[in-house]
Amino acid sequence: MQHIIYPGTFDPPTNGHLNVISRASKIFEKVDVVIAVNSEKKCFFDAPERFSIMKEIVQEFSNVSVNIWEGLIVDYAKKVGARMILRGVRALSDFNYEFELSMMNRALSNDIETILLPTDQKYFVLRSSAIKELAKYDGDISKMVPPAVEKALKRKMQSS
Repeated sequence: MQHIIYPGTFDPPTNGHLNVISRASKIFEKVDVVIAVNSEKKCFFDAPERFSIMKEIVQEFSNVSVNIWEGLIVDYAKKVGARMILRGVRALSDFNYEFELSMMNRALSNDIETILLPTDQKYFVLRSSAIKELAKYDGDISKMVPPAVEKALKRKMQSS
């Protein structure tokens, strides 16, 4: 069974993330989206909120699951029996970072491969940090994120 994991902070998930998930769901039998918890990283949404949002936006894909993990992603891959990690890339700077990360993961577990999947061109400029900034100033983010994410961002901005 071709099982791949797609880890990320997803704070918040964007249409670029959803594009990668959608395309991966057509290539792999099982796609496991992993909400990464990193206590060193300050997130706008906490892990349960990111989990809930992601579950809602991937519900149309029968072969996509969502989980939360705190720890090394290679340990998660071993735990669930996945031998591939999926990473989305937008630009050369993403490639450099992801290449180095894949080498580190390979050093930790040489039987786990990293697959880099470029996002569609129309999503090259989407960054979660920029989307949060736009939402903060009531900018139009409707073409950048799924409706559930837009709603969650607006709700969270109002309560902050």
